[in-house]
Amino acid sequence: MKRAALYGTAASGHHNQNYVMALDELEARLLGREPGTSVTVRIRRTEALPVVIRTWDNEGEILGAVKSVLPHVPQCLAKGPDFAVHSYVEGVPLSSICANAKSLDTLLVRALAGLLAQMTRGRRNSLPPLPPHWPSNDTDSQAFLRTLAHLADEQIRRPNWTVFGGLFAALGIPEDALVRLAERTPAMARRPYSLLHADLHRDNVIVSYGESLPLICVDWELATYGDPLHDLATHLVRMRYPDHQWPEVIGAWEEAMLHVRPAAVNGLGKDLQHYLDFERGQSVFPDVIRAVQSLEQAYSQNSLDEATAEVERALHAGARPLGLRNLPGPKEIERALFRWLASRGVHDARAVGWVMDRRLPLPDDFDETAVVDALSVEGAAPAGRVFKGTAHLNTVVRVPGVRHPVVVRRRLPEVTRREPHFLSEHSVLRSIEEAKVAVNAPKALALGETYPNDRFAIHTYMGTEDIDRPPSHPVHGLLPHEADGLVDQLCALTQVDYKQIDPTAGEPGFNRWLKDELVRLVEALPRKTQQLARQLGLPDAGRLDQILSRQKVSHREPSLLHGDLNPWNLVRRDGGLSIIDWEMALIGDPLYDLVRHMHLTPTRPEIRDRMFRRWAGKLPPEYTRDWQKDWPVYRRLEVVRSAYIDLDRIVTGASLDAPNVRRAVASYVWTLTVANGALGLPVRATANPYLARALG
Repeated sequence: MKRAALYGTAASGHHNQNYVMALDELEARLLGREPGTSVTVRIRRTEALPVVIRTWDNEGEILGAVKSVLPHVPQCLAKGPDFAVHSYVEGVPLSSICANAKSLDTLLVRALAGLLAQMTRGRRNSLPPLPPHWPSNDTDSQAFLRTLAHLADEQIRRPNWTVFGGLFAALGIPEDALVRLAERTPAMARRPYSLLHADLHRDNVIVSYGESLPLICVDWELATYGDPLHDLATHLVRMRYPDHQWPEVIGAWEEAMLHVRPAAVNGLGKDLQHYLDFERGQSVFPDVIRAVQSLEQAYSQNSLDEATAEVERALHAGARPLGLRNLPGPKEIERALFRWLASRGVHDARAVGWVMDRRLPLPDDFDETAVVDALSVEGAAPAGRVFKGTAHLNTVVRVPGVRHPVVVRRRLPEVTRREPHFLSEHSVLRSIEEAKVAVNAPKALALGETYPNDRFAIHTYMGTEDIDRPPSHPVHGLLPHEADGLVDQLCALTQVDYKQIDPTAGEPGFNRWLKDELVRLVEALPRKTQQLARQLGLPDAGRLDQILSRQKVSHREPSLLHGDLNPWNLVRRDGGLSIIDWEMALIGDPLYDLVRHMHLTPTRPEIRDRMFRRWAGKLPPEYTRDWQKDWPVYRRLEVVRSAYIDLDRIVTGASLDAPNVRRAVASYVWTLTVANGALGLPVRATANPYLARALG
């Protein structure tokens, strides 16, 4: 049989290679067929990745059960460990005469709906035994959809996570996306379970040459047993009907079902969307995997563009079902795909083509070979070592010959940051290193660019040596010894010569400059954000300038500041805290850094007092004078800043995946109330009294 199959014509399926061949006399006698009869030999592709949901492993058993409902489906004539011989269905695939996205003739639509309706005659007792976890109630639609979501996680996401998890993380797809989709399964109308094809698209429909039986369903390897509405949803999506034809298809399905299984149309108008959401959500995983596999097989800029477009389409289709926010744009997707290919050693997609940024010379213990090694493994890092923040993608890797792990830091393209940054992060880190002060900050090792226009920095990794263990952050506030350690590091920053970083910095009037920057930020907010701010009683830029100009502070000696000491920029390590993400560093009043930290991090009153006492006791008077009078001024300024920035994040959806942003917007009602109080303004009663509460 294997010899004869080599002379047939081949076509690829999900996990099978199909060969059509004519039987010789010996083969025909063994199979009980006439010599010259055509058969289909299906050979399992053992190298294929799991990208589909399977209920049963033995397609031959499925076909035997389906025969009583649809007698013209192929039959399994013989089966071996890695192949099966099926009877051949005469005809042509529907895809060959009517391509995807083209409208189908009304008669074809009705015939397909009739096939789906006919399948509902297949009941549990006529099918192969179901897996033990299958819903016991044969009308529980909610349980069936929840089962599908768990199966997608178990059979598609998990087996592929080791290889593709880092790529999924870079694209913003969390590990528990399908589990959370299962948890959100809504209550639905009850519909009687039945046999489902679950993969009825144009390649799997044969238009026969006979007049009495125009359409035959083939390729039953993904068949299942459950809610018939699932079959309609997968059919609608995978047939690639044009949008205008969907109502016709749904109507034809409903009409056909009313004649065969009327109860199957219960809740059609409401529940179909739930199955469509599931189909689009679970499809994100196989669609991304297939896109990168196509690039591995044939890489070019054109194929990279096509794969980028396909991944973008899949992400947008699955975003709502999977709860994805801040979807990556084409540039970010293209770069993530390229890095993954480079890590796989795909020809013409190697990461060694990098351009060094001469502003940061390489240190003696991290040469060009180390840079290349880090970039070469970056794209293959597992998901647990990939961290996506508000503006950067950080990937932790180990480099041969380098004692400590490093992090490759990429700025995300197409990200709008409302708060500007004023200093180069690499200059700040190099200055801290050269000053030899007691600040646990990363060392900047390399700076450069890889294809396609993808800038990067490489820093020492400040998490634990076990890089597969996620870093720990003081998200609920600092412990007493951590508070002491952070204060000591902030005091040590005053010993860094900030003039090396910015020779023009350090002029008096830091508070006035902060106020002016906030006013400029408010003035530049999108129109929708400004309109909503006015509805909530927040002043416009001009009025804000007038109010904030009344608040004065004393001058204190300036120093280097971190500028964004939120809990996720503090990493617990060896009993202390390391400080990461210095891109918002600035030169100014050291009191501001401490107060802003207390605003961004849950700080109990006793910890706040402890930090102030230690800070004021360790620094000379020129850094601390009048701090008791002035720290509430900075506190009010930061609350007001958050009122505008968090509102803009709610309106635009920007950075809502970042944990610090999620926590900030979740408490927006409190922020708004305190901000209006800080400005001496009442919370305005809006036209909709529930608006402020809804924002929270």
